[in-house]
Amino acid sequence: MSFLGLSSSKPKSSKKPASSLQKQYLLKEYAEQTLGSGNLRLAVHLPEGEDLNEWLAVNTVDFFNQINMLYGTITEFCTPQDCPVMSAGPKYEYHWKDEGQFKKPARVSAPVYVDHLMSWVQSQLDNEAIFPSKIGIDFPASFKSVIHAIFRRLFRVYAHIYVIHFSVVVSLGEEAHLNTSFKHFILFVKEFQLIEPKELAPLADLIDSLLAQAKN
Repeated sequence: MSFLGLSSSKPKSSKKPASSLQKQYLLKEYAEQTLGSGNLRLAVHLPEGEDLNEWLAVNTVDFFNQINMLYGTITEFCTPQDCPVMSAGPKYEYHWKDEGQFKKPARVSAPVYVDHLMSWVQSQLDNEAIFPSKIGIDFPASFKSVIHAIFRRLFRVYAHIYVIHFSVVVSLGEEAHLNTSFKHFILFVKEFQLIEPKELAPLADLIDSLLAQAKN
């Protein structure tokens, strides 16, 4: 997959004026500092005085990159032969749909699904009409709905990794990184109510456990 391991151009885009670049950098730096403190609940809170849409945008890029990298570690085990359908166990099967080739939901293999998903997210991040990079350009009225769609779909990659490939993750010694990334993701989702509870059902028990840990 050509996109794996690549960061979105949004935070570092050369099209941004210096003031806009600085704004994005400071928000990302703040997020990294709070993450470094070990307090993930603090890390997801909107910084005082900051714009909610800017905060959502910066974190969307970050989670996209994290999930891209995590999935990249198990791609050789996620093949059309091993994963002929994108799923999170027998009860949860995901069919791909978009505004291009797949106008109706289609049953595709997990790697094909994830390839389309990541390419779709990247196209949203690169769309100036959705994620404006210039000072003075407002986020569109549809921005929140796009964010909800992105997070809902990114969750499905976490769900597939946990349910289908967790033994591989453990064998690679990546489980601590996966758990921390997913815990951060879920706390962010809960903080801003980005995914409906029914969508989280495949990992409900794990989510309850992680949220209980976060309270301690």
